Amino acid sequence: MIEIRNLDFSYKKSPVFNNINLTFPQGCIYGLLGENGVGKTTLLKLICGLLRPVHGTVTLDGLTAHDRQPEMLQRIVFLPDEVSLPDNSTPQRYVDELMPFYPNFAQGTFLHLMQELEVEPDRKFKEMSFGQQKKSLIAASLSLGTDYVLFDEPTNGLDIPSKAQFRSILSRRLEERNTIIISTHQVKDVENLIDPIIILDHDEVLLKASFREITDRLYFAYGTEKDDTALYSEMMPGGYVSVTRNTEGLDSKVSIEVLFNTVMKNKETIKQMFG
Repeated sequence: MIEIRNLDFSYKKSPVFNNINLTFPQGCIYGLLGENGVGKTTLLKLICGLLRPVHGTVTLDGLTAHDRQPEMLQRIVFLPDEVSLPDNSTPQRYVDELMPFYPNFAQGTFLHLMQELEVEPDRKFKEMSFGQQKKSLIAASLSLGTDYVLFDEPTNGLDIPSKAQFRSILSRRLEERNTIIISTHQVKDVENLIDPIIILDHDEVLLKASFREITDRLYFAYGTEKDDTALYSEMMPGGYVSVTRNTEGLDSKVSIEVLFNTVMKNKETIKQMFG
């Protein structure tokens, strides 16, 4: 399990996190959401040990992340939004170089994922589009056999069919021991995949909740008229979606984009509702 305790972090004099606490139990695909500049990528880098907290701790199964011990590093992979790849290399050579550091790497899994994502493992990166390069890196990340997978904007550069392939692959790859964290602005790309949801604001966590917890406390009403008493209402094709307190225990379908806007418009209320 990933545990973040009393975490403070800043870039020189610019604070990013102030005394935040989070846990990431295994067996879930977490959605990490927030406006630009709130620290989503920074949090991923802290989790994999690329950055050191000013105060507090980040641990993976008891191992301190910023110590970057080999036994910790072989259990986690971080795929940034953009990766600088050698032009004359290929996806197969790329994983060949990674393989000695990841004892659970599975060549068969890599080749299967590359086939499913329709990318040739022996084609040079310089001959690929950005989307093909991204799919190669996704296949590599998921074949390393790590317990923890961190994705930063993984669907950037992917076309619509490739996004569907990504969702299908990730839903099938999740096991009880896995923890997958996806930081994204493209919430529609992963709307039926991520659960729980974490929403960051400047230097704090506004929400961490499962879909069940969200629908227990909030009701998403879809209708032709705007509800002026709602916490938040948004126009949609054919009418409005309004978010109210779920005082009657009704079931509803969560829209992550609408949830995000509701949280940003009602920060203190949401923190009180979800503790």
